[in-house]
Formats: sequence, C-alpha cells, structure tokens
Amino acid sequence: MDGLLLAVLEQGPLHGYAIIAAVQQRSGGALDLRTGTIYPALNRLERLGLLRSSWESVGERRRRCYELTDAGRAGLAGERAAWREFTAAIGSVLDPAPTTRPAT
Repeated sequence: MDGLLLAVLEQGPLHGYAIIAAVQQRSGGALDLRTGTIYPALNRLERLGLLRSSWESVGERRRRCYELTDAGRAGLAGERAAWREFTAAIGSVLDPAPTTRPAT
C-alpha cells in the first residue's frame, strides 16, 4: 500500500479522492482502494515524514492535499527496489529459465 500511495504522489500533490482515482486508473481498474484504507495509511506516512499535507479550498469546500517529501522520494525508491526483488524471486519460481542439460 505504501508504495502505491507514494507512487501516485510522485507527480505532485493530490487529495484523497484523487489518490484513489489515480491508483484505480493506473491499475486499469484492478485496484479499488477505499477511503477507510487510504486515510490511515496517508496519516501514518505523514507521521513518518514521507508525506506532508496542507489544506486547500475549492469553492466553499476544504480538502487535504498530500505530497511527497524528500524522504518520501527516497522511500519510494526503496519500495520500487523491494518490489523488483520480490517479483524477480517469484518469477524465478513460477517461470524458471530453461536449463541446458549436458549431452549424454
């Protein structure tokens, strides 16, 4: 979850609903996050210093926008590296490279 949230915020600040929409759009509709899932995660990432937030007014409504900090950019790089390592390990089990057998 952390990597997903950090990745969609890489391009710039977004409010909660826009984060949900970005994850859904970038996943081709496969991932449908709920507000009850992302807001606790956003708050935790902010407490960890990976995100910062600010209030934005839209008409008479206010909404909280989140953006990456420098630590968040470093955290995203770590999430991506861990994901690549994980998928490589799983891929090597599910789809092993053919081995050459010695001629007999």
